[in-house]
Amino acid sequence: MFFFNRNSPEDEMKRAKAAYEKVISLTEDTREARSMKMRMGLLCRAHVDKTFVAGAELTAAWQDKAALALANREPLPEEPQAPRFQKIKSGETEVYVYMPDEFVNDIFSLGAKYQRTQITAQQAIDAVQNIVNQLCRYELGLEEPFQALTFLREELEAQAKAEEEEARQAQAGEGGGEDV
Repeated sequence: MFFFNRNSPEDEMKRAKAAYEKVISLTEDTREARSMKMRMGLLCRAHVDKTFVAGAELTAAWQDKAALALANREPLPEEPQAPRFQKIKSGETEVYVYMPDEFVNDIFSLGAKYQRTQITAQQAIDAVQNIVNQLCRYELGLEEPFQALTFLREELEAQAKAEEEEARQAQAGEGGGEDV
């Protein structure tokens, strides 16, 4: 039956935007206000990561479609757009999280540039972190900005460790074969 209290995605998105706007309008420095800002910061961190990944994934899909269109002499498809809203798992449920265009467009664009190999992983991390610093300090009023793109940082760290291990093994192999 349709009497269950299921909200439409549009209603959920309106609530997400209202929640964001409420948090950025908070001026008092109460425990409740700090808690609300911190929760919004955590939701925005997930939004940032998903938006960066969406920029990369949707750009990859667009590149495939564009190549096919060029091969068939058809018009290019429209380039993908950054989503203002992301569905984020929060506890047992999923919620919509809103971020303004000024942030999502830049983050999405950086994901696209990373996908196209126009920037390195470290450049992407640094640029997204700068955006996040602005979001946290000037929008959300957080004293400490959250760390952006943790998954990419961990990937770089694992890659560096693997390269270190390879270099150690290569060095051990060079020095160990000279018994005369």
